[in-house]
Amino acid sequence: MATCLAAVSALLAPAAYADVDVGSGHEGADTKQQGSLDGHSLASRITFSGGTKGGGGRSTGSLTPVGNWTPPACWYEPYSVAEFAKNTEEGYSLVADDPRQPSYAKSSVAQFRSYYKDGEYKDYNKDEADKGNWWVATRDPERWLTPEAQQCDRQPFWVDNGDTPPVANAVTPEILAQLAYNRVSVPDTHVTMAPAGTTKVNLPTWAWLNKATFKNVSVTASLNVNGLNIQATTTARPVSLKLEPGTSDAETYPAGGECRINDDGSIGEAFARGDADREPSCGIKYLRSSGDGAYRLRATITWQIDWTGSGGAGDDLPDGTFGTTQDVTVQEIQSVNR
Repeated sequence: MATCLAAVSALLAPAAYADVDVGSGHEGADTKQQGSLDGHSLASRITFSGGTKGGGGRSTGSLTPVGNWTPPACWYEPYSVAEFAKNTEEGYSLVADDPRQPSYAKSSVAQFRSYYKDGEYKDYNKDEADKGNWWVATRDPERWLTPEAQQCDRQPFWVDNGDTPPVANAVTPEILAQLAYNRVSVPDTHVTMAPAGTTKVNLPTWAWLNKATFKNVSVTASLNVNGLNIQATTTARPVSLKLEPGTSDAETYPAGGECRINDDGSIGEAFARGDADREPSCGIKYLRSSGDGAYRLRATITWQIDWTGSGGAGDDLPDGTFGTTQDVTVQEIQSVNR
């Protein structure tokens, strides 16, 4: 049976995500993924709302978890008898009625269909339709071919209402929170600098980020199907800015280049008239000219992540980072007049 399932998945997987809408990327946008058969894996019915990633507007990016942790690439979701039967029949017809499909492919989908329709489960277990659901493997469409996505390899299985699915990665509020983590979209980290664009050797250069831009970002993941109604909200909070000058011939403020977030939500301090004789709370002093080129300053925000979910559940998730680079031209001068 496992060989049959693998064959069916390989044949039908590319079509499984034809109905994916990844949203607009704006606050409040919804991301919806509709289910269709790929053999033993169905596309997710989880919906995402809030600060989700996508196109449009200003440059944004996805968080990179700190450490070796990554959100799950696959999980299991419930499907009603009617939904599972419909998807299986459609998947069978897609292959069996296609003259281009080889005989082994048609045999595989026929074996899969027969197991649930005419084998151990009669007519997809329709006589028990009110007593439980089919649980089916689901894979993240962006990580479909990764080894992690292949770990949910159990064939569709029946679970009575009220019973706990006997598998790891059965969808829970925590799983939803982890999936929401992967869809959090944060603003780019183009820092404001003074002097702007071009600075001088040995001149402290101030750096800061707009507190109106760098605020908490939340994404809510929800699943409401067949009596299972759960959700989780994952929230990213900016906590620090890391400055990497792009050359070893530089000093950072503070030492180490880690600028903590201020009480008012800003990072760093905007340069103001009269500040020329002060060292910046967040910034860089370049010790050598960039010549005819420019240094590639990298600015990386660390975001602290936590989640809350159905039933009062909640916890922390690994911190995430997102960074961008910008050019800084440094000119050599003999003296600086202020």
